[in-house]
Amino acid sequence: MRRDPDSPNSNSNGVRPQKNGSSSRSPPSKTSQSNSTNGHTHTTNGDSSMYTNGSPATIKAAPVSFFGHDRKEVTRLLIQGLNDLGYHSSANMLTQESGYELESPSVSAFRHAVLQGEWSEADSLLFGSHLLDSSGGVSINNDDSMYHHGLLLAEGADRDELRFCLRRQKYLELLEERDLSGALMVLRQELTPLNQDVTQLHHLSSLIVCQSADDLKTQASWDGARGISRSTLLAELSQSISPSVMIPDHRLAVLLDQVKQSQISKCLYHNPSTSPSLFLDHMCDRSQFPLQTILELNQNAGEVWDLEFSHNGKRLATCGQDTAVVIYDTTTFRVWHKLTEHTDHVAFVAWSPDDSKLISCCKDKKARVWDTTTGHCILTVDHRDYPVTTASWAPDGDSFVTGSHDKQSQLCLWSLQGKQIHKWDIEHRVQDCAISPNGQRLITISTERHIFVYNFMTREEEYHMRLKDNSTCIKISRDSRYLLVNMVDNEVELIDINTAEVVRRFLGQKQGVYVIRSAFGGSDENLVISGSEDGRVYIWHKENGTLIETLEGHTGGCVNAVAWNPANPCMFASGGDDRKVRM
Repeated sequence: MRRDPDSPNSNSNGVRPQKNGSSSRSPPSKTSQSNSTNGHTHTTNGDSSMYTNGSPATIKAAPVSFFGHDRKEVTRLLIQGLNDLGYHSSANMLTQESGYELESPSVSAFRHAVLQGEWSEADSLLFGSHLLDSSGGVSINNDDSMYHHGLLLAEGADRDELRFCLRRQKYLELLEERDLSGALMVLRQELTPLNQDVTQLHHLSSLIVCQSADDLKTQASWDGARGISRSTLLAELSQSISPSVMIPDHRLAVLLDQVKQSQISKCLYHNPSTSPSLFLDHMCDRSQFPLQTILELNQNAGEVWDLEFSHNGKRLATCGQDTAVVIYDTTTFRVWHKLTEHTDHVAFVAWSPDDSKLISCCKDKKARVWDTTTGHCILTVDHRDYPVTTASWAPDGDSFVTGSHDKQSQLCLWSLQGKQIHKWDIEHRVQDCAISPNGQRLITISTERHIFVYNFMTREEEYHMRLKDNSTCIKISRDSRYLLVNMVDNEVELIDINTAEVVRRFLGQKQGVYVIRSAFGGSDENLVISGSEDGRVYIWHKENGTLIETLEGHTGGCVNAVAWNPANPCMFASGGDDRKVRM
C-alpha cells in the first residue's frame, strides 16, 4: 500500500508483617531490638557451639566469601528468597544459624508504617527525627542512629520527590475517606510547597471534586487504601533507599531472570514456548526456528496490506486492496468468515482483547466493527471526509480509538454503541495509533514526522518527539514498555516508551515509498520481524539488533505486513503484493 504523499497486594521482600520486629497488631518495641542493624550480625557468623550426642562440638568459622561473592549479601538474598517462596521457618532458621538479618528493625518499622498508612511515622523513619516518642507508636532505641538520621538513601535520591510520593498517597486516602478538609490541607501545606511536578499537582487538585470513592479511583488510576496501592508505594520508595539497607523486592528472582535474559540475548534463534532451565546453559538450534513456508493462502482478491492473528492464535484476519476482510481458521486454514460490506480498499484490521470482535478500517471513510462469531457488522463509524487509517481497542474491549487523515476528527474514542466518548483536539493527521496493553497510554504517529504519547486515562498529552524522517506504522510490545516504528529510510526503530529514547535500530529491510509493517515475534517477543519493499521478510534479535534471517517472501512486489502467532511461537504470517498470505 503506497503512503499518501499528499497527507501532511502482597508485602514486598517476602517479609510477613510479624517478622523482623514488625507485626500486624503492633509495631516493634524497644525490647524487640538488638544492636544489629540491616543485616549486621548479632552473633559471630559460623562461630557457635553445637552438641552432638551430648558432646560439645566447635564449628569452624565460615569463609568470608562465597565463590567470590560477599557471604553476607548472598545469605540475605537467600533469606529473602526463602520468604518469597513461602518457606518462612527455613528463613528464620537461616537467620539464626548465619547471624545475618534480612533488614534492620528500622527498615521493618518503616515497612510497617507504610503498609499501615501511618504517614507521619513513615516520614520520620525515612528522613529522621529528633523527637523520639517512647510513650506510644513505634518506639526505637535512642542508640539506633538509623532512626535518628533516617534510612540511608540511594545515590541521587530526591528527598522532596520521596516526600511527594508519601504525601500523595496520604492525600488520596483522605479523599477516599471523604475527608475533604484534611485532603485540602495536605494539598496546600504538604504537597504544594515541595515544588514537584506541576502537571501532576494540578491533576491531584482536580480530584477533590470527585463525587465518590469509585470516581476517585477511576480518575486517579488508583485502587484505594485496601488495594495494592500501599504495597506499590513501598516498592516505589524502596528503589530510592540504599539496597544495602533495604534489599529490592524479590531480588533473587530478579537476578535469576537476568541470568536467563543474558543467555537468551546470546541465543540468536531463541524461540521456545517454555522458559529455559536454570540447570543448564541455554542455546536453541536453528532447525527449531520457523524458516520454511508450509502453506499459501489466496482468498484475497488484491494486494494484502495488513494481517493480524487473534490473541488466542486461533484466527488470522487479512485485508488489502480488495473490499473484503478474510478471516482464516489457523488450525484448518479454511476461511472462517469473509466480511464484504466495505466499498473500497481495506487498510487495517484489529482484534478486540477477547477476540469476539474485529475492527476494519477502510478508504471508504468508514470503520466497521464485526462480530467474529457470526460475521455480522454490528457498528459502522463514519469519518465522512477522509479514509480511516487505523484503530486500536481499549483493554476492557468496551471502547476503541480510530485515527484518520481527517482534520476535523483525526483521533476519536468510541463506545460499542457508536457514541463518541472523546475527541482529541489536535492539528496533525493520524497515520497510525496504538493503545498500550496496560491501558495507560495512547500513542500516535502523524504524517508530519511526530510521535505523540497521551495518558489514555486522563486524555492528556504526556510528550511528543520529532522523528528524523517519515514513519508508516507502530506496534507496542505486550509488556507496554517498547514501541516499534517503521521508518521510510530503511530502518525499524525500537523506542523505550517511558524514557522516549531510541533503544535500538534494526537495519537491512527496504522501505521508502510504501507502508511496510513490522511486529514483535517469538515466544516472549525477543524477536523483531518486518516486511520489505524487496519482497523479503527480515528477522532480528531484539536484544542485540543482530539480523538473524532474511527470508524470500513474496514475488512481484512488497511484503507489506507480517504477524507472529501469539499462541504458537513456530508460526508467523506475511502478506504481499502477490495477493498471497504465506504461513
